[in-house]
Amino acid sequence: MDTETIKSVVSILVWGAFFLLMMRFGCGAHIMGGHRHHGSHGGDEGAGTGGPIKDPVCGMDVDPSKAAAASVYAGRTHYFCSASCRDKFEKEPHRYAAATAAGQPPPGGQHHG
Repeated sequence: MDTETIKSVVSILVWGAFFLLMMRFGCGAHIMGGHRHHGSHGGDEGAGTGGPIKDPVCGMDVDPSKAAAASVYAGRTHYFCSASCRDKFEKEPHRYAAATAAGQPPPGGQHHG
């Protein structure tokens, strides 16, 4: 092999290794759903741990991976048991988000039967 061929092969291997590392640990990991920061994304408490979180409107436990709806407010993702709860939240997000952040029960005592 001549020198130019060796340089080309080494260059391809270096770029391939760089691509592999970026897909595994960098931006590609975020795209593929990996590389969790375990709670550093405010509001995704249940999403990082796999545990249920409270619907801010009705107070039901919701599994983020199976939530019927979600909404982002003030940089925080909120998960809902139904689209109607999400719609109520989106009409008055400050009302429900404030109670959720304070750890209080949902305003209005709305619960599903």
